[in-house]
Amino acid sequence: MTPPWLLLAVLALVWLRAGVLGDTSWGGLYPRESPSREVRSLDGLWNFRLAPLLDPDKGFREHWYSQPLSLTGPVISMAVPSSYNDITQDKALRDHIGWAWYDRSFYVPVRWQEDKLRVVLRLGSAHYNSIVYVNGVEVAKHEGGHLPIMAEISSHLSFSQENLVTVAINNTLTPTTIPQGSIHFHNDPTRYPAGYFTQSYNFDFTNYAGIHRPVFLYTTPRIYIEDILLTTAVDGTSGIINYTITTGSVQMGPHRLGDIGCSLKVLNQEKKYVTSAIGCRGTIVLSNASLWWPYLMSDNPGYQYTLMVAVSSASGDLDFYPQKVGIRSVGWNSTTLTINGVPMYLRGCGKHEDADIRGKGLDYPLVVKDFSLLKWLGANSFRTSHYPYAEEIMDMADQEGIMVVDECPAVGLSGFGEVLMNKHILVMRELVRRDKNRPSVIMWSVGNEPQSNQEAAANYFRSVVKATHEDDPTRPVTCVLNRGPIEFAASSLDVILVNRYYSWYGDTGHLEVIKLQTITEFTEWFVLHNKPVMISEYGAGSIAGLHMDPAFTWSEEYQVELMLQNFEAFDKLRSQGFFVGEMIWNFADFATPQGSKRVAGNKKGVFTRNRQPKTAAHVLRWRYHSLAGTTQQLGNRTALWRHIFS
Repeated sequence: MTPPWLLLAVLALVWLRAGVLGDTSWGGLYPRESPSREVRSLDGLWNFRLAPLLDPDKGFREHWYSQPLSLTGPVISMAVPSSYNDITQDKALRDHIGWAWYDRSFYVPVRWQEDKLRVVLRLGSAHYNSIVYVNGVEVAKHEGGHLPIMAEISSHLSFSQENLVTVAINNTLTPTTIPQGSIHFHNDPTRYPAGYFTQSYNFDFTNYAGIHRPVFLYTTPRIYIEDILLTTAVDGTSGIINYTITTGSVQMGPHRLGDIGCSLKVLNQEKKYVTSAIGCRGTIVLSNASLWWPYLMSDNPGYQYTLMVAVSSASGDLDFYPQKVGIRSVGWNSTTLTINGVPMYLRGCGKHEDADIRGKGLDYPLVVKDFSLLKWLGANSFRTSHYPYAEEIMDMADQEGIMVVDECPAVGLSGFGEVLMNKHILVMRELVRRDKNRPSVIMWSVGNEPQSNQEAAANYFRSVVKATHEDDPTRPVTCVLNRGPIEFAASSLDVILVNRYYSWYGDTGHLEVIKLQTITEFTEWFVLHNKPVMISEYGAGSIAGLHMDPAFTWSEEYQVELMLQNFEAFDKLRSQGFFVGEMIWNFADFATPQGSKRVAGNKKGVFTRNRQPKTAAHVLRWRYHSLAGTTQQLGNRTALWRHIFS
């Protein structure tokens, strides 16, 4: 039998320590410097240790957060941001389930105290449950990875000596976490040691853990800008910006009314003054506005203005925040998606935050490389499969004109109980609040591949989609489906996204059936639901450098031939007027759990994990530039691929 203390420790600590729904749910505006704000990075090498696998509560029982971790036992250096799993040669660290502990020391200037500044600590994300301490005092806790954690820490700081920040993180997933997972106890003493357990989850990527995104300290005045809400519209040649500024104070917290004044200056892309406005809520109309357009739909895609937002108080406090805004409108009906009134067709990829060594840790060179490759392909979009991506990635999407289907971490859900639904709604509200002002975000996705053939999914997704629309009525809401046209989530959605792997998971090797099966099923989705439809995943695995003729599974030739058959089906569906996009799975090979069906990860990428093109990437490049009408830019080398595969 599994010891009762172990069962409780592993399963219950996730909820008891993280506070479930009573955690921090607003990560604040992204830390940006301004005339009133100072930003300092705490990234670098932190001290790190694991809680013992069979005594996961030890760090709390012994108050590891009240002293440097190095005084509690052996520590190692750990890079922040990064996943901790692949950093060392330690298998136990790679496969750890439970609590991991980080800490580092830092100083803050005495000047911050003298100027009576508000000091905020912000983590871009930590996976999955996290508790944050400053000088031994709990200042924040958060359930869920991929979204920011913020704490105002002014009263907990020492301005005359070193401060200590400690972060405890637990990667345990349960049936009521988003995403879900299960702990399995193996009680046969003839096969497993005492207390042996494993974790499983219903998704096909590595459950990387750690402090995945930057950690910042930043300051604001005591009267400050708490949040900014922007919506935009297009009226002929005019651009419309509706804004609401939420202010806060150290004494009163967030508020919108009172003796606080708001003003805005609008600056163009060259940072030159355009116009200004006064008031904490209002509308700005820009004549002959430069609109935000996707890549290859304009000579100047991704155009953004900067709103220099200012709030002031009668006491003399003055806070500034630079907020980017791209003016564009998104529309949808039963057959079409539009941007700025023009029908759009999504050409893109499913992706992952995934790279060698760093796992899901933010890596600026990789961000730049990936966007360079997306543009090289001629892609105009990607989906944040299967969780919200780093804000720095989203900044690049805004800047480069790459549209985003912004997805929450609800992958492979089942059960659909009320506790899970409430958490799901909370996660969507966090995501919408974080990304609401981004012009690149043209659709919200409330999940990927739920078991929505279960009848309970009907009310569940109706409630989640309704809550998402309440928070943002300006964008369509989808969920990526794979159970077949007759299921229970689709009726609540604005756009139908479907994952389908003809001639890979079914009819394997029979490429000749792809066109018929794809056209038949996707037409049925539209006929049943009368909504725009697109394919959000299709593809085949290939081992880079494996060539077989005639095409055979796992060869580069098979991946390419499968794509070409799909392209024929997509063109037929596009001609019927309801098919609004195609996204291949996947942009690049990525890590998965160990298993007998994967050889060192998922190999469906058109690029390898280190971002080198397979044959499929060249074919996809010709496809996407052909759809965009920009093949003349590609030169003779890519034209050769057209000739080979025509």
